[in-house]
Amino acid sequence: MQFEQRVRAVAEFDFTERQARFLVTVMLHSGVCLLRQYATFAGIVEGQKTRKFFAKLVRLRYASAYPCRHNRGRVYQIHHKALYRAIGETDSRHRRPLSPARVVQGLMLLDAVLANPELIWLATDEDKAVHLTTLTPINPDQLTAAGIGTAVTKGHPVFAEKFPIGIDLNGRAVLVYLATDREVGRFRAFLQRHFELLQNLAAWTVRIVVPPWPNGLGELYLKVAREDLAVNLTPDVMKGLRWYFAERRGLADRGSETPDREAFDQHAEAFNTPRYQLLYRRWLTDGDRVFDLVSGGLNEALARGAGRIELTVLPHRYRHLVPLVNSTIRKPKGAEKGEQAWTAPRPLHQISNVDPPRTSA
Repeated sequence: MQFEQRVRAVAEFDFTERQARFLVTVMLHSGVCLLRQYATFAGIVEGQKTRKFFAKLVRLRYASAYPCRHNRGRVYQIHHKALYRAIGETDSRHRRPLSPARVVQGLMLLDAVLANPELIWLATDEDKAVHLTTLTPINPDQLTAAGIGTAVTKGHPVFAEKFPIGIDLNGRAVLVYLATDREVGRFRAFLQRHFELLQNLAAWTVRIVVPPWPNGLGELYLKVAREDLAVNLTPDVMKGLRWYFAERRGLADRGSETPDREAFDQHAEAFNTPRYQLLYRRWLTDGDRVFDLVSGGLNEALARGAGRIELTVLPHRYRHLVPLVNSTIRKPKGAEKGEQAWTAPRPLHQISNVDPPRTSA
């Protein structure tokens, strides 16, 4: 379904077009929302109109409201099956009970989407497949490697993060990654999964979205992005990497010593980093094609500006939304009385166009 079709379908539930647009956006991206997010989306006062809209959602059981820490506002989950069926997402994961961490991540992701209403946001696997196969020569079967759909490795499904992709009017694709802690392993895997897609896009941006806490989180992820996307290996280093991977797998298969133990130990020490450990695990399943992930291909795009790495720091704090008590699920509340204050969209602090890519390891 197209976005406008989804909006018309939801509007038939006796919602205005603006309300329907907001509900479709929430259901596609997060499943949860706050009063201030609707006010920001609509560009109105967070007052009686906003509270009346959310009270209607709760009264008709389209949504449930859950108190936050210290009674500082409420989080609303849109879960009604008929609404999701109307937009073609009856089995959406956003309808299911959510952990406190998932709730906060959903609210952060929704803030990131609302901050760029000029982009066409692709939330579902179907939307991504249709648009990306139109924009790039990539094979639809290769999209599973980027986490679009469910990839299967040796009979086991691999579920990747379902972050949206934005498309601007010039065709540039914006790949969003939501970073909430200092564990960068999942981010490295995200970059490796999307490497082939980035190679096939004419223009792209990797946008790292972080909360305002903890301090320095965004810089950590920027450093990882530079290492994994902007640093190429020389031919000699690539040759050593191929040899080391083959010997390492051979040792595991035959259970015997390598012919050159000294060289093997030197290579093992040199490639004993999270980046290459993750690359080795992928190489075991995907073969030599993974060497393209470290042998170049994105440096030129980064150098001429076709490729970008950006950091976006969200302007809101989310800590008070973390400890949602499980028992509150059984005690839904009505729409709270918000402050009579204007809630114009707050600009995001954005750091873009990182240092020029390096060309050696």
